[in-house]
Amino acid sequence: MEKQHQYASEEQVVYAKILDAGMKLGFVIVVVSFVLYVFGFVTPHVPVEQLPHYWTLSAQEYLAATNVPTGWGWLSLAGKGDYLNFIGIAILSLVTVVCYLRILPIFAKGGDKAFTAIAAVEVLVLVLAASGILVIGH
Repeated sequence: MEKQHQYASEEQVVYAKILDAGMKLGFVIVVVSFVLYVFGFVTPHVPVEQLPHYWTLSAQEYLAATNVPTGWGWLSLAGKGDYLNFIGIAILSLVTVVCYLRILPIFAKGGDKAFTAIAAVEVLVLVLAASGILVIGH
């Protein structure tokens, strides 16, 4: 093992490298999409000058008034300036799942059944939560 990683296990190093790359990618996409939105390079779904009109509305009223979908429906608006940054946010949100998926085989190869099971359940819970299947309060 490299000297700089003498105190980190293989799975820790792998997880950290993926996390670092994913966070940098997501951050860059968030910043670039924000710049594109702020400087008007991409047309927003809700024009900026109309936003004050909606500030007093509840979330449900806002969604109805602006014809905004819920859940993963934002994907249909991903090309709009005010939703473009959701792509970077989604990447940031998915980095943990990618990290766990990558270290699962390392745990399994090392015979660590407990950590393999914990990582697999973590992936399952995160994917179910992101899918919208686990909805509470509707």
